[in-house]
Amino acid sequence: MAPAAAVIVVPVDKNWEFKQLDKEDAEFLPVSQFPTNVHLDLIHHKIIPDPFIGKNELDVQWVGEAQWVYKTTFKGQPVPEGAKAVLAFDGLDTFATVKVNGTTILETDNMFTPERVEVTGLLKEENELVISFDSAYLRGWKLVEKYPEHKWGVWNGDNSRLAVRKAQYHWGWDWGPALLTCGPWRPINLEIYETRLADLSFDSTISENLKSAGIKATAEVEGPGGKVKFELSLDGEQVASQTADANGSGSVTVSFHLDNPSLWYPFRYGEQPLYTLTATILSGDDEISSISKRIGLRRAELVQQPLLDQPGTSFFFRVNNIPIYCGGSDWIPADNFIPRITAQKYYEWISLIRDGNQFMVRVWGGGIYEEQAFYDACDELGVLVWQDFMFGCGNYPAWPELRKSIDREARENVKLLRHHPSIVIWAGNNEDYQYQESAGLTYDFENKDAESWLQTDFPARYIYEKILSDACAELIPSTFYHPGSPWGAGRDTHDATVGDIHQWNVWHGTQEKWQDFDKLSGRFVSEFGMQAFPDVKTIDAYLPLGKDDPDRYPQSSTVDFHNKADGHERRIALYLVENMRYAPDPLEQFVYSTQLMQAECLASAYRLWKRQWKGPGREYNAGALVWQINDCWPVTSWSIVDFYLRPKHAFYTVKREMAPVSAGITRKIHKHPRDKYTRVYIDTETKIEVWGSNLTLEDLTVDVVLKAWDVTTGELTLEKKIAEGLVLPENRSTEVGALDVPVGEKGKGEENKIVVTAYIVQNGKQIARYVNWPEPLKYVHLQKPKELKVVLNDDATAVDISAEVPVKGVALECEDDAVKFDDNLVDIVPGEVVSIAVKGATKETKISTRYLGMI
Repeated sequence: MAPAAAVIVVPVDKNWEFKQLDKEDAEFLPVSQFPTNVHLDLIHHKIIPDPFIGKNELDVQWVGEAQWVYKTTFKGQPVPEGAKAVLAFDGLDTFATVKVNGTTILETDNMFTPERVEVTGLLKEENELVISFDSAYLRGWKLVEKYPEHKWGVWNGDNSRLAVRKAQYHWGWDWGPALLTCGPWRPINLEIYETRLADLSFDSTISENLKSAGIKATAEVEGPGGKVKFELSLDGEQVASQTADANGSGSVTVSFHLDNPSLWYPFRYGEQPLYTLTATILSGDDEISSISKRIGLRRAELVQQPLLDQPGTSFFFRVNNIPIYCGGSDWIPADNFIPRITAQKYYEWISLIRDGNQFMVRVWGGGIYEEQAFYDACDELGVLVWQDFMFGCGNYPAWPELRKSIDREARENVKLLRHHPSIVIWAGNNEDYQYQESAGLTYDFENKDAESWLQTDFPARYIYEKILSDACAELIPSTFYHPGSPWGAGRDTHDATVGDIHQWNVWHGTQEKWQDFDKLSGRFVSEFGMQAFPDVKTIDAYLPLGKDDPDRYPQSSTVDFHNKADGHERRIALYLVENMRYAPDPLEQFVYSTQLMQAECLASAYRLWKRQWKGPGREYNAGALVWQINDCWPVTSWSIVDFYLRPKHAFYTVKREMAPVSAGITRKIHKHPRDKYTRVYIDTETKIEVWGSNLTLEDLTVDVVLKAWDVTTGELTLEKKIAEGLVLPENRSTEVGALDVPVGEKGKGEENKIVVTAYIVQNGKQIARYVNWPEPLKYVHLQKPKELKVVLNDDATAVDISAEVPVKGVALECEDDAVKFDDNLVDIVPGEVVSIAVKGATKETKISTRYLGMI
């Protein structure tokens, strides 16, 4: 018997053409790239304008209601006797009909599910592959009409999206445009084989003392069995190897035992070693098929246990026995046109997240199961991933065919992603349980009869608590599955004592003051946010005439169009007018004001919630994921980094709050009536409370120094060491003390003139600093410094900033995007120099500044 031939994989990525299918005189045109989608190709040929510019989005809506066809030709490959030819489609968006040489081989209705079709009997020497795409929007509405008994309803987009398994943000969201794409959005390959490895997975068990690891590796074999060789290597050195017979079962499993394994940690807490696990089918000495995956060994847990002196339970992640305070952010797709996001762009995004001291990124449920490059970067850089399934903000239907499609989708995508050590949780949806509560849909947590859920007006419960739960239990039993986000033990999704919450009572909801975030906490806050305008260069990029555009002002029609949030005008104005003096002109200063607003708001949340990370049994708040890190187009949104990877100022304040060691101050006003009836004779005192947060794994012995200044004169009113030899225990926040606002000789009533700075000092070196201002800032009589010194050092690697009076929010600005600041939006107080590292600068680099009160 002749040995089996090696698997042949031929990319089908050349000679692709496209045209509009429902237009008689349309001609085929070459695609702009491959994989691709129709908008990219239409933009390339200037058939439509760039929808990111001006209001062009409105002019391209017809694209999503048209039909499109893609075609190519490819050469056939010899198919040995006993072998087969398969076309593998990694992703077709969405309603596709696929023909090979005129024969229909596949019809799809799910963007997220890869497909494989045998075409052995259809191939010729020259072959034609034609893929027709129907309108997902129109097909969605037809499905809505087909199921009138379902109680349709959504936040964002429209009801048609609920019926279609496609990226939900394509229908538009409150931060993104409506651009309904279609096309072959992921690779297509022709495979020739008799036997192949269909999958390689593993499950690992790390001992509690972290001294040993057990690895069970499983290879799925398609075709006649043979021997399968498993190899485990680290840094190019083999550490384990084993060969087993397939025995015709289709599945081969071996086990490895490692002593003293190299464990994968989140960044800052350890290294990120990645083993390479390889499985190879052998026919004699010949290698027939091989799969390699980079894996990380770690012990990851989600801990939900009673707290010592508060109701409810904890919700914190523990990796290799280390509790992690998960400060981080939420992720949306980085572009409306996914095929043009490069692996390098993903790496830049995740690097930015890590550089911003963010330990976790949540892949939000209205986008896509991200590309491997995204998770590869998280694995390499040590960023934890919270992964949603792709459902969001609505009441999803669950007819039988749809349930079957969702089950396939879930299983295929879990299989694709389960080897990534960065993924520590899967969640069933985004805010669908909140929608259920808002719409008054049926949900009885005590009812465990899954089939009965399908008879209610909330049938999607079956998806989240049966289909997805079963898929995860079977395929990734050691990774925690959470039915939704937010969700907690079947209770009201706003219950702050269990599970995770989305805290939108700042901005949305009751529109609370951000200074009260300490009262708006939860065990884990997986969404919260505040809007800000993007960088002025980003605004100029979407204005049709750039800097000369007549709409280059904050309230213009075009600028408003690039903010999709309902009521954004009122909300931005509310939080600005509550907190600071500002002017709409010039545009640059208004942009600065909104970014200062966002930066103050988000820093307040991180600071106050991290204060509640109190150590074992007192993990009152264990995480804060800001909505959102990124944008899918140039827009004013809640992002802290805009579409072009330009950080807003909040990126830097969040980075400071998530530093290894940080200081915190808050002001509390205490009123003491002299008798129970009076409203006149009331003694008032304003206290400052001081704490330190130590996220390192070592106890730190420190001194804490307070200094205070009169903001109007720059006079020093206090310099005092309030703690000496204080131990800040590892991985928690510690209260330092409380005292009156140091008004000096001015006396009571002058507290709103005093700026207080806390310094944490170790061995004579400052390791943390925080400047606390009277609030609201609009009441503070800010002074323009006579001399704000901004000096670029001799080798252009740092900028030194100083002033003779307290200055709020000094921002460094540079026209050159190649110039990167390590920090920004810093508060300056007299008598000290703040030094900010800079990259990409030269001695000729022009750096300008902006601060609160300069205009």
